[in-house]
Amino acid sequence: MPTSPSPTPRRLIAVLDYSYLVLRLPRGTSRDVARQILTEHAEYGGWELDRLRLYPDGRRDVRLRRKVIRATRTM
Repeated sequence: MPTSPSPTPRRLIAVLDYSYLVLRLPRGTSRDVARQILTEHAEYGGWELDRLRLYPDGRRDVRLRRKVIRATRTM
């Protein structure tokens, strides 16, 4: 009697939810000022850099993200 192949192991994939914040820095914003703004958001808001786009005219679009913490009931 032929044996059926064993079922493939299933992997759990953790889905993380993030909230996003988009900052638009106008042209003429120096690198030091942009760094300071991003550093303050990271230190005090818990944001991390997700995407940075620098356009030819000098403006920057910065997308920051942070994990959404969901409370679960214990009782």
